[in-house]
Amino acid sequence: MTSDAPVSGADIFECQNCGQCCCGFGGTYVTPQNIAEIADYLGLDSEQVRKNYCAPSGKKTVLAQKPGGYCVFWDEKCTIHPVKPRMCRAWPFIENVLRAPENWYIMADSCPGIKPGVSEPALVACVRHELARLEAHNAILP
Repeated sequence: MTSDAPVSGADIFECQNCGQCCCGFGGTYVTPQNIAEIADYLGLDSEQVRKNYCAPSGKKTVLAQKPGGYCVFWDEKCTIHPVKPRMCRAWPFIENVLRAPENWYIMADSCPGIKPGVSEPALVACVRHELARLEAHNAILP
């Protein structure tokens, strides 16, 4: 049963720390800033991170994947959690859900933390709010 009542992110998602969002095709896009932050966190230079932990994807760069499809930084938990890329911090409140809300229900098939029983209007409003909250938080970071 779905409801059009307003929902918060906590109402429709509770991370289970299962790592399913860290596995699969497509990859996690990283910016030069992400690479610099990861490098600083790991005590490496950006070129080492790019060479050892990234892969090309068209004209963009993504985090590499280990055999089995998991992110190179997944080891029963995210090993770069404090500096993980925006795409990871936003999960599952991603822009693709705004473009096609049915993606939420598809993602729920592999993510045990996603609660699918919400209407599309309430879902879209919640995702917009969560993305705005993430952007506001990023704006105050050094």
